[in-house]
Amino acid sequence: MGFLDILLGRTKAVAPDLDRLFGLPSAAVTLQAAAGFTPTGTGAVCFASVEGAAFADAHREVRELLEADTDRAESSPSGEPGAGPPVEVTRDEYGYSWLVSRRAPDDLPALVSDLHAVNSTLEGSGFGPQLLCSVVAFEETGEPGPARRRLGLVYLYKRGTFYPFAPSADGGGRRDNALELRIKAVLADDLRVEQDLGRWFPVWGAPGL
Repeated sequence: MGFLDILLGRTKAVAPDLDRLFGLPSAAVTLQAAAGFTPTGTGAVCFASVEGAAFADAHREVRELLEADTDRAESSPSGEPGAGPPVEVTRDEYGYSWLVSRRAPDDLPALVSDLHAVNSTLEGSGFGPQLLCSVVAFEETGEPGPARRRLGLVYLYKRGTFYPFAPSADGGGRRDNALELRIKAVLADDLRVEQDLGRWFPVWGAPGL
């Protein structure tokens, strides 16, 4: 990039690096040891909905890919392919769609593989511009209850970076900024953490949070 590009604010787009998602299982070990948070087994990919047959086909391909997974079938009562934990599609109040995958809380690698497959399939079908982020949900260890805090590790597709999103335990549409900054420091050596705090967008209504 030349001086003129810098002066005029022109920058080259950074190619997404979806393989960074595979850093989440090791980051989860650090997160549990240093902060007492463990995976819930819920993860989701957020994307801007698009109308049209091409997007509907890609959407269907993603669902069929995940629902036909043999590990899901083995964990289902019937043992039939596609009968495992459901893959859901939800839409939040802002009009964004979430494709949600659920796995056993101790099988984070499988959940991360699901999220990678969703992103890769939509990207390969030409819908990379519609991909926004992926979120993996964590919860504080301890006795179940309303005071137990939730935490999401958010992967920004277009930045290739992660950041923590922590809704306040008392609700009210507030964030636990102190916890977010603590998690940022904890995971600095495990994930490529987004340094621009202005890009730590709130993901209210994200599945599992």
